[in-house]
Amino acid sequence: MINSIRTVRRAKGLTLEEVAQRCSPATTAQTIGRLETGTRTLSLDWMNRIAAALDVDASELVRLPQDTQLKITAHLGADGAHASTRVEEALTARPTEGMLAVRVTSSIGDYRAGDEIWCRRIEGDWSGALNRDLLVPRPAGRFIFARLLNVDGEKLHLLPLGAGQRQQVVSNPPWAAVATRLIRTL
Repeated sequence: MINSIRTVRRAKGLTLEEVAQRCSPATTAQTIGRLETGTRTLSLDWMNRIAAALDVDASELVRLPQDTQLKITAHLGADGAHASTRVEEALTARPTEGMLAVRVTSSIGDYRAGDEIWCRRIEGDWSGALNRDLLVPRPAGRFIFARLLNVDGEKLHLLPLGAGQRQQVVSNPPWAAVATRLIRTL
């Protein structure tokens, strides 16, 4: 098992100090650094605390030796592409418990035909999904995929992605799934 904490932290653009402060209870940047480098043993408790701080599933913080990892070759920004100055690995796309996928069949909003949107299922506490795209079940096997604008008790105020769409209100859905990862083939 190989520790991938540093890879995930860097991909999210966070410093050791930021991750340390996000941990519950908070810890020190030095401790996070030691856990990343393996100079301190990564227990299951630490893995869960750091995963929560990074807003990922704990399984994304470790990988098996046979897992293929892509090396980051370049960084692309407003000023163009530049060679990576440090060794970095790309995040792997690995589904976790409670995830589901949506395949985009025609372009809509920010999504293109052929995209896959991976979503994490949530129940009851909708506030963490504000201003995020959600898949919400409707009666008769239908769904709505829309941006969560507001939560009013058990009512979700949703704005569908298409141009000119009107806000919809869904009362007391049994679950929803928040978009967490976009898989796009070029």
